[in-house]
Amino acid sequence: MELLGDILETMAHLPIKKRAIANHDVLNEAYEYAKPSSFSRGMRIDLNGLAILLISGTASINERGESVHIGDFRAQLRRTFSNITGLLASEGATWHDIVRTTCYLRDIDRDYKVFNEERTAFFKEQGLDPLPASTGIQAHLCRPELLVEIEAIAMFRTENVAVRSAGSPAAEMQ
Repeated sequence: MELLGDILETMAHLPIKKRAIANHDVLNEAYEYAKPSSFSRGMRIDLNGLAILLISGTASINERGESVHIGDFRAQLRRTFSNITGLLASEGATWHDIVRTTCYLRDIDRDYKVFNEERTAFFKEQGLDPLPASTGIQAHLCRPELLVEIEAIAMFRTENVAVRSAGSPAAEMQ
């Protein structure tokens, strides 16, 4: 138990590195929006061999910052998944690293069935098991033509970290 306390004490004093993430090939940067609503597309936090990606609400926006697939919920959702995939890839992550999503639907009563069908199909295509924790919320989105927006949290190891327990050899975690 003393070893665990020493590890936690050391980690508590390590610097936390953070930086904005982006992928200009998929969607434009938030600085294109009028102030004061500017934000980062996401943040990367590095904690002693663990990377955490906090992906801001992402929707059916193209690389020029334009809303695409107006009026087509399925196509907007697919573009949203594609945009998040691009943000993940820019940091060396995939959907397998996603631990949580928050999904905002403009009209949850009308669109949830289609949303769940598309999300289930997408997650199957990705081969996800277990599935990420998720919450669905009805919300007014930042542009009236947008029907869905998703934010996500991903976590992954950036290096092998040796873990020791009393009386056992170090094991490598990936």
